[in-house]
Amino acid sequence: MIQKTSNAFIAASWVALGAGTVGFIVGLARAEMLLNEKGYYFTVLMFGLFAVVSLQKSVRDRLEKLPVTDIYYGICWFGTLLSIVLLVVGLWNATILPSEKGFYAFAFLLALFGAISVQKNTRDNMNFSQSE
Repeated sequence: MIQKTSNAFIAASWVALGAGTVGFIVGLARAEMLLNEKGYYFTVLMFGLFAVVSLQKSVRDRLEKLPVTDIYYGICWFGTLLSIVLLVVGLWNATILPSEKGFYAFAFLLALFGAISVQKNTRDNMNFSQSE
């Protein structure tokens, strides 16, 4: 039985993506760090968002028996884990307050969760529309 994703979960997913991404970027804009440091964290965020969307899609494709090469699947996992490791290493070595480090970590994870959820909802509703 295919069930359409609820509007409440769709809204919550978009709010999580928006709050995490906007919060992270606003935090960067207001931070007292060099522009190259801000660029590093922004790039890690964008890389992480792309990686988790790609990972979610490839996992879902495999579950639905659609062809996904092992190398692409592995690269998706590698990119996702690498983005998280890059953020952790950057924050570990940053000369910012521990509360700021926590803020960036949680905003990053919220944005990644939101991106995965939005991609899942999009895929679910695409499949629901096709089955009607």
